[in-house]
Amino acid sequence: MTDQAQRLYLIDGSSYIYRAYYAIRQLSNSKGLATNAVLGFTNMLLKVVREEQPDHLAVIFDAKGPTFRKEIYPEYKANRSAMPEDLRPQIPLIKELVQAFNMPALELAGYEADDIIATLARRFAAEGMAVTVVTGDKDLMQIVDERIRLLDTMKDQVVGLEEVAERFGGTPDKVVEVQALAGDSSDNVPGVPGIGEKTARQLIQDFGSVENLLDNIDQVSGKKRQENLRQFGEQALLSKQLVTLVDDLNLEIDYEQLMISEPNREKLTGLFKELEFHKLLQEFSSDQRASGEGYRLVLTEAELNDMLAALQKAEMVAFDTETTSLDPLRADLVGLSFAIEAEQGWYVPVGHRYLGAPEQLDCQMVLDRLQPLLGDEKRVKVAQNGKYDLLVLRRAGLEVAGLSFDTMLASYLANPAAKSHSLDNLAGDLLGYRTISYSEVCGSGRNRIGFEEVEIEKALTYATEDADITLRLQQKLAPQLVESGQQQLFDEIEMPLLAVLADMEWAGIRIDSEFLNNLSKEMEGKMRTLEEEIHRIAGGPFNVASPKQLGEVLFERLDLPRGKKTKTGWSTDVEVLTKLAEEHDIAARILEYRSLAKLKSTYCDALPRLVHPDTGRIHTSFNQAVTATGRLSSSEPNLQNIPIRTEEGRRIREAFVPAEGNLLLAADYSQVELRILAHMADEPALKESFAQGEDIHTRTASEIFGVFLELVTPEMRRSAKTINFGVLYGMSAFGLAKSLGIGRKEAQEYIDSYFARYPKVLEFMEAKKEEGRQQGYVNTLFGRRCSVAEINSRNGAVRGYAERNAINYPIQGTAADIIKIAMVAISRRLQQEKLQTRMVLQVHDELVFDVPEGELDAVRSLVRKEMEGAASLSVPLLVDVGTGRNWREAH
Repeated sequence: MTDQAQRLYLIDGSSYIYRAYYAIRQLSNSKGLATNAVLGFTNMLLKVVREEQPDHLAVIFDAKGPTFRKEIYPEYKANRSAMPEDLRPQIPLIKELVQAFNMPALELAGYEADDIIATLARRFAAEGMAVTVVTGDKDLMQIVDERIRLLDTMKDQVVGLEEVAERFGGTPDKVVEVQALAGDSSDNVPGVPGIGEKTARQLIQDFGSVENLLDNIDQVSGKKRQENLRQFGEQALLSKQLVTLVDDLNLEIDYEQLMISEPNREKLTGLFKELEFHKLLQEFSSDQRASGEGYRLVLTEAELNDMLAALQKAEMVAFDTETTSLDPLRADLVGLSFAIEAEQGWYVPVGHRYLGAPEQLDCQMVLDRLQPLLGDEKRVKVAQNGKYDLLVLRRAGLEVAGLSFDTMLASYLANPAAKSHSLDNLAGDLLGYRTISYSEVCGSGRNRIGFEEVEIEKALTYATEDADITLRLQQKLAPQLVESGQQQLFDEIEMPLLAVLADMEWAGIRIDSEFLNNLSKEMEGKMRTLEEEIHRIAGGPFNVASPKQLGEVLFERLDLPRGKKTKTGWSTDVEVLTKLAEEHDIAARILEYRSLAKLKSTYCDALPRLVHPDTGRIHTSFNQAVTATGRLSSSEPNLQNIPIRTEEGRRIREAFVPAEGNLLLAADYSQVELRILAHMADEPALKESFAQGEDIHTRTASEIFGVFLELVTPEMRRSAKTINFGVLYGMSAFGLAKSLGIGRKEAQEYIDSYFARYPKVLEFMEAKKEEGRQQGYVNTLFGRRCSVAEINSRNGAVRGYAERNAINYPIQGTAADIIKIAMVAISRRLQQEKLQTRMVLQVHDELVFDVPEGELDAVRSLVRKEMEGAASLSVPLLVDVGTGRNWREAH
């Protein structure tokens, strides 16, 4: 192939659809429409365009209905499983996207995509074009020549004459000969029994063609092979007919029609919005962009006065900050933007530093002038992800009050099924507006600069647009909160909580770095000992941390029962090793080694590096708009996942300590989700048990196993506990059997017995699934909407997952709401009573406080009262409170 030739790329669209479908699993939009194949296909298509930059291109699909091959041989492809139900509705969308990209999409009734590809490739190669067929299908190797090659973009492999010869032992015309003898199980091409691809290669090298081979069967070695060739010779000729591609179809399309042209951005915008492909929408959107005409730069004190006068008159002010870091407690202020009406706004630069940067107003003077406005509780303020701005400005010395609307949180409540609540995505979805991306002003990769280095004129449009769009989004989202019944939740829980979380992040928590360093060394010693034991059992050294080497040792050297295989070798994931560990000591040791390695790297080694240099504390970020249930998550570092059930996990909690002279107080809701279940299901037996203060797992065991409470064994209680919590997550008999290590039949009997004793629980579960099916969401006791959009999916696995969530989300979401209500109430009381105690952590159903010893009794009483009174249920809420010199002692 010459570099000078015009280049034509023919994409095997039908092959791409299936590869895309299996490459990305279980993706859907907020309406529950499966989108995994569409996204995978689009990304694969764009990869070809971006990396190969073809002059001409076509995407070829299989047409609906039978092909001529089916008429020749009715069993052709008869062994293929039916198309997945959730893939079927994606195919029209894929074809619509190809057309929106202004790429020719071709198909022809009675023929396969490969036939169209062969015809076009041969025709245009003969006219001097360089043709690349984008496919992973070996059948197309038969058309390879000096001007036609194959490209598999998923494997980054190019197939030319040399690769065909290596695979099939000859020139491309021999491909059909080899396939005719070997057959093809994927297409149900019969071939000749007893002849595989390797043997077929040799026979064709010896005889040249199937016909010549059948004319000279006597010269073939092996009586059995001769018999098969005589008996199935006609079948081989039929197979040759089936695998030979038609390359002379009458296709009325000329080369110019295959030229790459500009995509139809308007069509793409509509499709990407419907599919909720936000990254692609940002790239291809036809939405309006900022003109910047109404945006004003504030560089003088007179301009600042004018801006402040306008802000003082406004009913509502949207504001945003530009900084040097994503970490608000390490970020320096670069500028502030404000908006009070659409397409109007101001940008006040205070920290741009680059050669030739104009003189800017003094940062402290600007903050002092802004304090009366931003610190006024009565003046309504709007922000996007306002917690970040509150912390940035607090660090700069300005306390913000009166933040009453956060557009990110409003979207999170009003549109719980949305995949993202970022400003860019909200602008596209709700306003039909394409924002300027951060990379457009700061660059990306190695060329990225800090915002302080961005030219002020460039920063003006980007920064002011943020405030402008935030204001416009507030006007769109405020009615949505009312319409969706989320207004009260927003006003009374989420917005007050934002300020509480800002205080918690500001306070941080102290850790004992020396303790963690010593624990890290201790774990390293245990890991060395375990490694030696593993090597001894394995019969020699190897890299225990390498999954590939580990797989070879376990399943080849030791010949242990083999599990699933991956692209890189044998799977050695937790599931595989846990199963092996039941009988093989080496697997148990490896699991222990991995657990220690993870704890060591994730906590012992990482946490000391995250201590803030100025405060000497760790400041995790509490994420308020992430989870489907309303639960808070934490990041950088994630403190939600420190294990509590293992000794090593509990040791790590010892490193979390209070301020000098203080104690930590930990308050944890007792079995809150089971209590919520009892209330929501209105199950008398469960409610009675909680009302009497019984151990719920013992009571359940007594009910299921039909024994007196006094006769419940620890084993029975353990099983009952697994069932109690399993019900919350819609656990099947299969899951319970696996969890308890019992037979499936026995597990089903346990579940049947559970529902016989607690029939209202079953009614509740079925009611929640139906609620999800009807609405696409389920509600918590406080009205929070939790999306289960995929509950009507045609894919059974996806549907089952959504059904389990429909049961669990109302319970887990209600628990999240309750602890949030408690956090807001406790914070308010601490401030009202002018206590020095600080709330420092929230982990699932637990709150942790840093408490001066003199306040301990008052805070213990205050916390218990507010947590237990956070909701009025038909069963009592109970809180366990502990104190100690570290988190482990307090828990």
